[in-house]
Amino acid sequence: MRESARILVVDQDDQKRGALETTVEEGGYRLSSASGADEARATVEEAIPDAILLALTGADEAGFELLHWLSTDPRTADTPVIVVTSIDGEVDLTRAFEEGATDFVRRPIRSQELLARLGNHLRMRDAARALAREKQDAKVMLELTQALASSLDLREILFTVVRRIAEVVQVDRVSIVLAPEPDQGDVGYVVVASDNEKLSNLKIDLSKYPEIQQVLRTSEPLLIDDATTHPILDGVRGDASTRFRSMFLLPIVWQEQVLGVLFLRAATPGHEVADREMGFCRIVANATAIALRNARVMQSLRDHTQQVTFARFEAERRLRSLERYADLFRSSADGIGVVDPEAKLLFANPRAHDLLGYEEDTLSGKDMRTLVHPDDEELMQTLWDGFPEGHFPADVDLQFRRGDGATLIANVAFSSLLHGEGSVLFTFRDVTEARRMETELVQTKEFLESLIHASPDGIVAADLDGTIILFNDGAERIYGYSASEAIGKLNVRELYADGLARDVLAMLRSPQHGGPGRVESIRLDAIDNQGERIPIALSAALIFEGDQPVATFGIFTDLRDRLRVEERLAHAQHKLALSEKQALIAELAGTAAHELNQPLTSVMGYAELLKRKLDAASSEYNAADIIVRESERMADIVRKIGKITKYETKSYVGEQRILDLDKASESEAPGRAPKR
Repeated sequence: MRESARILVVDQDDQKRGALETTVEEGGYRLSSASGADEARATVEEAIPDAILLALTGADEAGFELLHWLSTDPRTADTPVIVVTSIDGEVDLTRAFEEGATDFVRRPIRSQELLARLGNHLRMRDAARALAREKQDAKVMLELTQALASSLDLREILFTVVRRIAEVVQVDRVSIVLAPEPDQGDVGYVVVASDNEKLSNLKIDLSKYPEIQQVLRTSEPLLIDDATTHPILDGVRGDASTRFRSMFLLPIVWQEQVLGVLFLRAATPGHEVADREMGFCRIVANATAIALRNARVMQSLRDHTQQVTFARFEAERRLRSLERYADLFRSSADGIGVVDPEAKLLFANPRAHDLLGYEEDTLSGKDMRTLVHPDDEELMQTLWDGFPEGHFPADVDLQFRRGDGATLIANVAFSSLLHGEGSVLFTFRDVTEARRMETELVQTKEFLESLIHASPDGIVAADLDGTIILFNDGAERIYGYSASEAIGKLNVRELYADGLARDVLAMLRSPQHGGPGRVESIRLDAIDNQGERIPIALSAALIFEGDQPVATFGIFTDLRDRLRVEERLAHAQHKLALSEKQALIAELAGTAAHELNQPLTSVMGYAELLKRKLDAASSEYNAADIIVRESERMADIVRKIGKITKYETKSYVGEQRILDLDKASESEAPGRAPKR
């Protein structure tokens, strides 16, 4: 950790050394200092620092000698040494690096830079040391695992293991305690101890070792910092517990069964077991478990040897009995193999070698189950478990791993051979390409089905008898039948009005409707599940296999929405035509009013002039007055026409208003009707 790192500052100049010391302490490091090379050497001999700041000048030969000593002494060879020089100094930096300097900084010192360099070099040193430890651990691990896997005396091997663990973890004693057998109660055995080469199978009463009992019971490691105070040892403390103050116990486990305990003890309290050392001990414990397990089963393996020998002779006898079938098997176009009750291949014909990708005779003795692809191992085991009960299935697809790593899909048939002896004959053929094509066809079929069902139009197919074999979602929406109600249950004739199905089939057979076997976009009425007529557009075709028609296929487009749109469009067109007629009448009335306006104005004007000139008692005056009144009545009619046609009027004589043709003419373009 950065707080625990100790930095040695070496500088003959007290003031400059003080500045370096201040920077080091502000960085959180522990500090040592020396005023020269001799004092620095004595400080290092007393306690090796984590890093050194060494001030050098051009004439400081003692400083270069100190550098050389530090880099060549194994104790300090990996200790970072940062040379501090003046910016105008004449220090030979090349020589400094040759003598072992790790880095250099120039004065004036920038605190952050110096601390950053220190931290970086300390991290690199720690990483290098960790790598070296891992390398050493790996070397020791290799040595121990090789020893555990060897055929030497087991006790001698285990003694080597515990002695090396004691050296690596630096504890005073490492021992291996075996768990008691089920019928032995609390009796355990100390197999070996690192500090006593002669100790062997020492019987102990585990009731006096509660720490061992806990690890055996829980299968969990146990760390005891101080045996004199730990509660688990209350009541059993004695000389042993005071002699060894720190303890670390690790279970030796084989397939969830605790075989024993790896017991590490140190004389000093608080002895820490680092994560690296704990991981090292775990690996050794696992390897030891395997060795102990192997030792326990060794005798049973020896007992089994005789049975294996007998089985081998029996297999050879069975193989000889198969020789009479060999010629027949070799000439088969299918792969043929024979396996014994242990699934060992007794025979494989040349075709089997070819299909499985193995050289001649290389399959003999292999476990057939190991040839099966991992994806089908469970299926193969299920099949194998059924053989003793007389279940020998045929037409089973199995994936095999070929010798070249490729995957073979084979169709396999099993049968019993040499009745009563358990041998199984299996024949197989390569169906890899066929299954691939089947998969592609299924995917294509599923795509086409999704495409058909996604169509907004109804799609219906029927055989030549009219029985519906395809009824998509669009057809369900149009006819009101579900696919389950239509397919195989309805006849396609029930989807048409009377006689139309026969007419459509006739058109399909006629070359006058888009070609033989095809009808394109004809309009007719369909019948839904409620008996209602539905206007549709139909495109249909015959489906052929070779030259023979086998089915009909129709696409039905529902025209109800389209017809409703067309009806609304026709109504809108009618209203538009009517509006245009009304506009034409208004324009005619406006034109008439316009044409009457000028002569009416003249008549009224001249009549008023006559009235002014004539005697009021004369008959001429009376006639002029009648002309004025009738003109005014006419002017009122023109005014009303102008109001209807939106023409503006203006006052003419008295209170009478007539059409304002001037204003109307200003707002009208030549040859166009007045605005309204």
